[in-house]
Amino acid sequence: MKKQNLILAFESSCDETSVAVVADGHQILSNVIATQINSHKRFGGVVPEVASRHHIEQITICIESALEEANVTYDDLDAVAVTYGPGLVGALLVGVNAAKVVAYAHHLPLIPVNHMAGHIYAARFVKPFEFPLMALLVSGGHTELVYMQADGQFEIIGETRDDAAGEAYDKIGRVLGVSYPAGKEIDQMAHAGIDTFNFPRAMIDEDNFDFSFSGLKSAFINTVHHADQIGATLDKNDLAASFQASVVDVLVSKTHRVLEQYPVKQLVLAGGVAANQGLRERLQKDLPTAFPNTELLLAPLKLCGDNGAMIGAAGYVQYQHHQFGDASLNADPSLEFDWMPGMVK
Repeated sequence: MKKQNLILAFESSCDETSVAVVADGHQILSNVIATQINSHKRFGGVVPEVASRHHIEQITICIESALEEANVTYDDLDAVAVTYGPGLVGALLVGVNAAKVVAYAHHLPLIPVNHMAGHIYAARFVKPFEFPLMALLVSGGHTELVYMQADGQFEIIGETRDDAAGEAYDKIGRVLGVSYPAGKEIDQMAHAGIDTFNFPRAMIDEDNFDFSFSGLKSAFINTVHHADQIGATLDKNDLAASFQASVVDVLVSKTHRVLEQYPVKQLVLAGGVAANQGLRERLQKDLPTAFPNTELLLAPLKLCGDNGAMIGAAGYVQYQHHQFGDASLNADPSLEFDWMPGMVK
């Protein structure tokens, strides 16, 4: 029986400390996640210094738990993978340095992984990728359409020009009195409301694949503030439904447009906002009719947020191509999508 390749994977780019053991890039043996949501909730968002301190407190505990849960030791591992960007620099440094120490101490290759690539590869746990594919990547900091002709090849076809979709959810959540992170609760409220406000669908008719959510956020806030000034009461569920309808309409419309120009075998929905039921339901409803030859791959709900398993899946691709980092690896908070190191263009 062929030995499995085991990767110990680290994720610490924002407010989740996670360490996972992944076999052959598609089997999760453990995926330990220490969340910091309660610490940041009172601030209405992530405080970088607080996040970094929590990562320092949790990282060794997560390593021990991941190894124990997977029933493996350091001697069983084949490589160490780690998110090195994009993200909060202090938070990233905790994971990067922990991974470097483990790799050095146990003579293991070190794999530097782009956090956004990790989100896409979360869908790899559903089934193998078939290329070419398109990824709709929607998170708190990014909204992108990414074209992949093969493993490790990323081409951004469209992206947000201002706020990311997840960022807009959190900002309007404050106006509605919804605690951070607001996405899940607004999604639930939207299902109980009706789209009565008809908020703008920015750039929906423009002949490109880019997004913009800043105008929608402003229209939402102005509507609520105006109602407060004249003493009117607005239905919060209808506000949430109207906001979400605009976001989903734009995301789905742009995705349809890009699929018309880029025929692909699979469409991957990934990122934190990929957990949004309104978006998932809409794509499941529309895609089979509009693009019957394109298979929809939804990242598992439990892997839409930040986690080590997705880093292990993405890192395995680089492991196969022997693309490793060394002791000079540093955090890159502004890291952009590029071809994985060493991949042939």
